[in-house]
Amino acid sequence: MKHTKRVLGAVMAFSVFLGGCTNTQNTGNSEDTAEAAASGTTSQEGSAPVTDHGEMRDISARELVAEMKTGWNLGNTFDSLGGKETSWGNPYTTHEMIDFVADSGFDVIRIPTTWHEHMDEAGNIEQEWIDRVHEVVDYAFDNGMFVILNSHHETSWIIPETEKLDSFLPRFETMWTQIAESFADYGDHLLFEGLNEPRVEGGKGEWSGGTKDGRAALNTLNKTFVDTVRATGGNNSVRALLITTFAAAVADPTLKALEIPDDPHIIVSLHAYTPYNYTYHSNSDWEVYSFDESVGEQVDAVFDTIDSYFTSKDIPVIITEYGAVSKTVGDDFARNDAENEKWAAYYLNRAKQSGIPCVWWDNGAYYKGDERFGIFDRRNLQWFVPGLVDSIMSVFDSAA
Repeated sequence: MKHTKRVLGAVMAFSVFLGGCTNTQNTGNSEDTAEAAASGTTSQEGSAPVTDHGEMRDISARELVAEMKTGWNLGNTFDSLGGKETSWGNPYTTHEMIDFVADSGFDVIRIPTTWHEHMDEAGNIEQEWIDRVHEVVDYAFDNGMFVILNSHHETSWIIPETEKLDSFLPRFETMWTQIAESFADYGDHLLFEGLNEPRVEGGKGEWSGGTKDGRAALNTLNKTFVDTVRATGGNNSVRALLITTFAAAVADPTLKALEIPDDPHIIVSLHAYTPYNYTYHSNSDWEVYSFDESVGEQVDAVFDTIDSYFTSKDIPVIITEYGAVSKTVGDDFARNDAENEKWAAYYLNRAKQSGIPCVWWDNGAYYKGDERFGIFDRRNLQWFVPGLVDSIMSVFDSAA
């Protein structure tokens, strides 16, 4: 399923924020359980130690976020529509893949997960699916990483309109109750993110903040998520939880409207592919290939906005998706990867000033398609653009 984002409605002049979710991949066809059986996963490694799920320290979300450096999304995998983690062309996830990402310096991993294709009308999730998600979360815990587990691509049934809330809120509550109870013994390195880019598909202001009714409905959804997880008790009573704006956008209408629960363990999740005309555009209409001063100014403007609404008020933020596509330039089809290295260093240095960890959106696509956010060659355990990863890590290796 091709899912190219479009910008609908007025957005802040300096930025458009989208969430990586295409299924355009770099190579190969969908793998099935045959590859799973052949892969070196924990379930196949009988001698693998039992994963230590860590402790729950009951520190504030702000203190927890301050421990994080930089992250990577396991995109177009568990979030793929089609019922399997390989449905959108990425390979079956192995322990070695996550080891490689962690060994390269990433200490945060986001595991976008679509649940509705594996659950009944009441919201009960198939145990096999939960078990497989557990397995990959454990790969990350084995590496001491922070893990953000969410509900992704659920906009077909989670619709932020007040008149529709009663029709799906019980299912939403059942889903999150089961997830929370299943992961209840995990320590504070596991974070839950209630929604990914909540919006009304095709609705007014879909990507730029929605409507007054939509923003009000989202506040209800965010509160329901928090209340549902907290009700399961134990570690979940103090687990860090991520809530988000309409479409996860950094746009004034939705930033102003966001209601943050009175809870010291809440984090705001935002997506910031900025500026849009540099980081992403349709293949036929790419506008900006090079990082320059004007691009940097637009990055600054985004973080200034986030600071004014949240970080200046001690409200922690994680940018759970950011990235820039690898573009081919000119008749020789040279890549602009060197420019992306400059952009990433500038972007992350500015984020670091605000104390905001950022998680690169990696959908696995590098060689083809118009959403080439992929940086990790999962089949060959190597980076498509090693210089980009070096650029990312240089921000955190620096004493500044």
